[in-house]
Amino acid sequence: MSLVAGVVAVQGDVEEHASAIERTAESRGYEVDVREIRESGIVPACDLLAMPGGESTTISRLVHSEGIAPEIVAHVEAGKPLLATCAGLIVASRDAADDRVDELELIDVTVERNAFGRQKDSFEAPLSVDGLADEDPYPAVFIRAPAIEAVGSADVLASWDGRPVAVRDGPVVATAFHPELTPDSRVHGLAFFDNEAAFVPSLENTVR
Repeated sequence: MSLVAGVVAVQGDVEEHASAIERTAESRGYEVDVREIRESGIVPACDLLAMPGGESTTISRLVHSEGIAPEIVAHVEAGKPLLATCAGLIVASRDAADDRVDELELIDVTVERNAFGRQKDSFEAPLSVDGLADEDPYPAVFIRAPAIEAVGSADVLASWDGRPVAVRDGPVVATAFHPELTPDSRVHGLAFFDNEAAFVPSLENTVR
């Protein structure tokens, strides 16, 4: 069976997310067509969606000006999975604590931008993430990472230094770190295939 995956490509690690999605889907027995999203009209065809990091104010401005924002909201409202990482988490949040960001309000959290420092303060941390396929620590890469300051209805999946850094809210999984920058694809698997709140066409229900 073939899935259509979209990567919001207005900024950020687009190719890295595309590669991670391909690895993850193929490991589950799916073929996947990954499409880069820079304009409206592509998201409605997608089964899976990723919104990478980058500069949150720029991503926010472009997804709204290009008409992509309401399509992302409709994607989530339809129960389809979204993985939002780093700046993607900020844009998808309920409150970015920054008037320059027009939030999509898809995750019931308040975030703080650059909470773990600037580019020079980047680091890797072994995280315990709820719901991963095995119990080995996840090698999370933090680059100009935000932190989650307050959590509403979202479920906290992982914390670092006493602060939530991965959450799930319905079909949305969001991380403060960059799962696309490691060969470990378990977070993509969690977001797209192991989230019971999200709908992905099942191989078992498909005549091949």
